[in-house]
Amino acid sequence: MHLKKILLSTILMSGLLTAQNSVALNINNEDVELQTSINFNDVIGYADGTTYTLDANYLHTDGDNLLGIGLSGENQLQGVYGLTVGLGIKTVFADQFVAVPLLVRGAYTLPLTDAIPTTKVEMSLAYAPSVLSFNEADGYSEFRTQLDMEIVSNIHIFTGYRNIDTDYKASDHTFNDSFYGGLKLSF
Repeated sequence: MHLKKILLSTILMSGLLTAQNSVALNINNEDVELQTSINFNDVIGYADGTTYTLDANYLHTDGDNLLGIGLSGENQLQGVYGLTVGLGIKTVFADQFVAVPLLVRGAYTLPLTDAIPTTKVEMSLAYAPSVLSFNEADGYSEFRTQLDMEIVSNIHIFTGYRNIDTDYKASDHTFNDSFYGGLKLSF
């Protein structure tokens, strides 16, 4: 059963990687996560206003796997230069667990001098109550915060923190609660 999940995840991620705008890998001593992001506007030929983004991530922890696929709309917040706000929805799959959380995210480009590389502070929240949780799931919540710096054109390093709770009908489970560091390539 695990082999099927890993193969399905690999196929989904490889399909997304062939058309991505960015791909990132983050790690710590116990976890590895692969993330990809596609500017959906390029795919559908939409060039005005809101930026639609298709995201996917695969998180492998000690014995557990989590796959997430989402779609969000993002735009600059009027009146606050450098602040982007996004709203969306995603689907999360884990062992005997499916949830469809609503997603809120924000990114603020720090107003630093030209001598310092472009630096962003990012934050996201995802939440699915019982009504948006299926199979053995009873709820889902995810919090992430990250500091991202573009060291070389289109190459970023980042560090962050994530807390992911997968609440099952039988018990609550903190899926992941950790700090990480990583590298992101933008295309």
